Amino acid sequence: MSKIVTIIGGGFAGVECAWSLANQEISVHLYEMRPQNMTPAHKTEYLAELVCSNSFKSKNPDSPAGLLKEEMNSCGSIVIPTAFEHSVPGGSALAVDRNLFSASITEKISKHPRIHIIRKEFTPDLIQKTLENGPIVIAGGPLLSSSMSEWLRSVTKQEELYFYDAVSPVVDATSINRDIVFAQSRYDKGEGDDYLNCPFNLEEYEAFIDALLDAEKVTLRDFEDPKYFESCMPIDVIASRGRNSLAFGNFKPVGLTDPRTGKRPYAVLQLRTENREKSLYSLVACQNRLKWGDQKKVLQMIPGLEQAEFVRYGVVHRNTYVNAPQVLSNILELKDYPNIFIGGQLTGVEGYLESAATGVLLGYFIGSKLKNKEIFSLPRDTALGSLCSHLQDDTPKDFAPMNINWGLLPSSDYSGKRKSKEDIRNHKIQNAHIAFKDWFSKIN
Repeated sequence: MSKIVTIIGGGFAGVECAWSLANQEISVHLYEMRPQNMTPAHKTEYLAELVCSNSFKSKNPDSPAGLLKEEMNSCGSIVIPTAFEHSVPGGSALAVDRNLFSASITEKISKHPRIHIIRKEFTPDLIQKTLENGPIVIAGGPLLSSSMSEWLRSVTKQEELYFYDAVSPVVDATSINRDIVFAQSRYDKGEGDDYLNCPFNLEEYEAFIDALLDAEKVTLRDFEDPKYFESCMPIDVIASRGRNSLAFGNFKPVGLTDPRTGKRPYAVLQLRTENREKSLYSLVACQNRLKWGDQKKVLQMIPGLEQAEFVRYGVVHRNTYVNAPQVLSNILELKDYPNIFIGGQLTGVEGYLESAATGVLLGYFIGSKLKNKEIFSLPRDTALGSLCSHLQDDTPKDFAPMNINWGLLPSSDYSGKRKSKEDIRNHKIQNAHIAFKDWFSKIN
């Protein structure tokens, strides 16, 4: 085909979309501004770099995340099989060695004969000329370049186009005090030392909260209004809502027993392995806004991390997304700008997995459009379809980013019969399998 699809951004959505289109024999120009222009969160020039957690959520096939993985894999995903190739122990979660994963994605994309990687920033002045050659996909992710962010803000007529996300710290495994820190998954659901646990007693927890609240925080600019995604809320923000907010939330100790006491700790901070060698551990759900000097002092108050060596501190960075129900069509195309599509977190999905899923969808939508094939809407019952439905839900409310979850999958009509939560979820999974199979047979 003579058309060339230009993709802006080599993140999860960008690589999935490029891979899908190239495998449909459609040429792709993939723009990635790193390493020329780095972002505050990225550290490498790899495509699909993991800048926050190293987890792609649950591997359980009967979970929403597991269902989404299965559907993506059936559609020819590059991210899902590569994640399994470079997985590390993570209990029920699909955790990966972040460097091996991203390096592998980069190699596969680079070697594809129909994908041309352009290592420079794509700017708005290139849009009109580029559209003459074919569609554009804007998949620059949460840290889209300032010029493209401003362009997107202007064409979508949105005064505000962002929320704040936060990255968890990572420590050197050799600096963890294993006399205090113990290996155990909640309710022993994991294996071995997938998770390590830093146990607080009441006095230790209270002292930690005092220090956390008193620590110096990163100051936002005057015009910036922090709008945090709830599942990535910084721990200092959570603690400010109430002294026990962390003990009943991110640091809840249920299902864990401190071998030193034989009792459940007052609170627990969990560490999750970051790589196959288990030489690095991230502080699970420990995102924060603390300046690095104070951050080290506060985090070293965590039992077992008194001498911890931090290879990465937690940082706060800006995420960007559009009001999808207002500005995007059902194929993720800007309603007022034909042939310009939006992918990844810019659409209003949240997470690596969900961002990659939009790239899979765009590969199908754009490929079908270029080849004049009928575009079959994804059934609402499927995981992919439920994400699309979220992006089209124009119920009056403040639109906010969303992970894949049970609530997005529609409930069945049980004719007034009372069903257990397990029965309802099992029915959702069964319906999803049937609906996806039917849709997939049509597109093939």
